[in-house]
Amino acid sequence: MKVLAIHGKEDLHWEDRELPEPGEGEVRLRVRYVGICGSDLHYHFHGANGEYAVKEPLTPGHELSAVVDLDPSGTLEPGTAVTVHPARFGAARAGLENHPYLRPGGDYLGSAAGFPHRQGAASEYLLVEAPMIRVLPSSLPLERAALAEPLAVALHAVSLAGGVAGRRALVIGAGPIGLLVVAALHRAGAAAIGVADVREEPLERAASLGASEPSLVGRDAIVDESFDVVFECSGVASALTQAVRAVGRTGLIVQVGMLPNAEIGVNLAPMLAKEVILRGAFRFSAEIDEAIAMLAESDALDPVITHVIPAADAENAFRIARNSSESAKVLLQL
Repeated sequence: MKVLAIHGKEDLHWEDRELPEPGEGEVRLRVRYVGICGSDLHYHFHGANGEYAVKEPLTPGHELSAVVDLDPSGTLEPGTAVTVHPARFGAARAGLENHPYLRPGGDYLGSAAGFPHRQGAASEYLLVEAPMIRVLPSSLPLERAALAEPLAVALHAVSLAGGVAGRRALVIGAGPIGLLVVAALHRAGAAAIGVADVREEPLERAASLGASEPSLVGRDAIVDESFDVVFECSGVASALTQAVRAVGRTGLIVQVGMLPNAEIGVNLAPMLAKEVILRGAFRFSAEIDEAIAMLAESDALDPVITHVIPAADAENAFRIARNSSESAKVLLQL
């Protein structure tokens, strides 16, 4: 079988591997589509995602759709359309009963956080534990189903705001996650959805998903204290400073974008006088089931997918995915 492997910084290979045989409790999938995520871009272009460096060939990918190839238990028929919850949670810990994704010791498909690395889904065949599998509704095309994982991230982030119906929300950063946060806010009944980005094209995509107040960074000013809740989706320090200014008194900022693992210059002073809450968002728990249902309802989120490129042409796919003017979500086809 063919597998995509990152050997280091800008060292990407489409290489041969042995077909894996499922062990007890495992199912072998024939992968069809894999989304390129921000962490995948970091692994490829920098050889590391934050503090997690590539120390052995890493197969990226945790956003996927597939069909069942072999289930030794006989529970799932060959050809069944599925996606996968990419997390294996760590051991139970008091206080985290409702937050299994925060338990220490878990892992995630396509991650170099541990060693040996947890290999990902950019492979023609993939072994996963049966509980990770989610069977897809017949109305959900496999291409769109590859959005289930990032949409679950967006739904989780919106849920952390504690209810957005009738509230003014701002999304900073209109990359794929930001776009899906816009869609989740629209579905949840936000009264108005502002979106800010450094490029025009992402703003246009956000408008098609329900954003009503676009702001081009460097051209359009965002009025201080003009939003009830802000979702920072870019991971840029200056954007967090902007979020602190834009949010209203007693408002909430949800930090969705991955900030660099370094000392960064952020002005948090306005938080004090406004009693603002700054809350981190990390992955998700059961929201992937809500995401699948949402994706099956309509084709409204199809504009998030801008490119579908054969995995054998992965270097080109990663180049396109890196350019937010050119692309939103780029899928690898296997």
